Amino acid sequence: MVSLWGSKYGEDTGDHSDTATPHETEPSEAGTGTGAGVGAPHGTGHGTGRDTAPRRHYRPTREPDERTRLLIPPREHGHFLSPDDPAVTPLNLWSVRFLRALSILFLLISFIWWIVVLVSLFATPPGLHTRGSGFFIFSFATLTVGNLLVAVLFYASPNKAQRVSCLIIAVLLLVDVILILTIPRLRQQEGWVGIATAGWATLVAIWTVITDRVVAWGKREEEERLTGRVETRRTLGEWCVVFISAIVLIVLIVVVVLITGTLILRAKDAGLTPPGKRYYVNNYRYQVHLYCEGYKRSESEPTVLLEAGEMPVETGLASFAADAFRNGTIGRYCYWDRPGFAFSDNAPSPLSAGMAADALSEALARAGEDGPWILVSAGVGSIYSRIFASRHANDIKGIMLVDGLHENLLHRVGAPGRGFIIWARGVLSPLGIDRLFGAIFKGRSREDRIYGRSSYQDDRFLRAKLQENLVANSLTKNEISSARTIQSRETQLVVISSGMEIRRDKNWERAQRDLTKLTDKLIAWDIVNYAPHEIWETPRGRKTMETRLCEIINKTQSPDG
Repeated sequence: MVSLWGSKYGEDTGDHSDTATPHETEPSEAGTGTGAGVGAPHGTGHGTGRDTAPRRHYRPTREPDERTRLLIPPREHGHFLSPDDPAVTPLNLWSVRFLRALSILFLLISFIWWIVVLVSLFATPPGLHTRGSGFFIFSFATLTVGNLLVAVLFYASPNKAQRVSCLIIAVLLLVDVILILTIPRLRQQEGWVGIATAGWATLVAIWTVITDRVVAWGKREEEERLTGRVETRRTLGEWCVVFISAIVLIVLIVVVVLITGTLILRAKDAGLTPPGKRYYVNNYRYQVHLYCEGYKRSESEPTVLLEAGEMPVETGLASFAADAFRNGTIGRYCYWDRPGFAFSDNAPSPLSAGMAADALSEALARAGEDGPWILVSAGVGSIYSRIFASRHANDIKGIMLVDGLHENLLHRVGAPGRGFIIWARGVLSPLGIDRLFGAIFKGRSREDRIYGRSSYQDDRFLRAKLQENLVANSLTKNEISSARTIQSRETQLVVISSGMEIRRDKNWERAQRDLTKLTDKLIAWDIVNYAPHEIWETPRGRKTMETRLCEIINKTQSPDG
């Protein structure tokens, strides 16, 4: 290895090819005015008292190149440098400096990729869509930048703790890559973007281990050559560097451990079979889950189509429909999971309610389901159902809104503060703190995590909520405004409202009242006292819903319906 000082072994091995050669100056001839006689002994002068000993100077034996010493080595001065001298640094070695330049280049590339991944959470660039949430990819990109940042900032102060920490991170990331590659569902959701990002994070972790070892070797080399021994002491500043880097890397290790645990949970959840079937939509970019049960008792009997509210449909409305089916109230019903909910993949961003309604239309067409339909929706799902109804006016025979959201209140869904909180929770979701705690200490099942009471912790669910928030006041607001204008006035309508919500919020009461004017065929507006927003959770609310649903079916099948 070659440094700016040259090889430290040149003197011992006799290799003087790159050193200066001393030459003696001939004594001055007599009569030159110096008073020195020819052949006078060295160190004596005649007449002037000057030292006439031959002087030594250095003349290179060949043209200077990259191996030529820039400074006279300390040993030729007869002393060593202090260990605290800034000249005693591993950066004297060209190889160490080259590896540092590569690390900075990798950091720049990783940071640019981190920006791209961050932007893709809000607007998906062409070719970078994945069927997962994208938050795991963002986590891997952040880990890569953090690892390289530590390596570059503390490059000249190598230590064993840093090497061991980076090695642990590399092993855990390798486990993550293996999990993603071997579990088909994870591989489909993360796609090539996730696999490449996780693989790059693993390679970077290995790179930091290698560079730290090389720098440690270079540090020993330079200390031994310039100070005469390998320095075992550390200054206060060096100990501070070691302490800070150790703290940061321990945090990164904890993050990787949590991500690995969450991936293991996702791998376990991937084994849960959906009750229905997944269908490709949007030019085969992602899949949505659709489930249908029962049969039509007559050609004119409509199929009930359920639309979830704030939570997956399997959490509540599906059980209501199953009970109504067993009671004989309805003959056939279907429900689907919106993109990002339960068993459905995430869609590219942006995703408006109208885009989701188009995905539902495509899934129904692929499944061979052609209506006619009675739409039953709750909460924010009423926005999606109303847009779907406006685009299939001839096939929609009835609409039942269960404490549905009015378009004038969409600003609550699209509030910037709410969006930031959802994004922050999404960024932290790969850590899986809630999910891991629930699985280990509370015995949460796969069903709970996918569509049950813990599904709000899922990264895909949070991405869907973030997409909903981003366009609520723009694209979705315009679509629902157009849908109200297009909506057929002859469609049977039932509005069921939560008594608790109406008493709590006067704006909600006015909005519910306005929803009764969507069509000219209002059957009933029921206010269920003491019922929460999820009206079906109370016996009275469930009974009211089933009664009104039966009335809609009878109305649509009557001659004057």
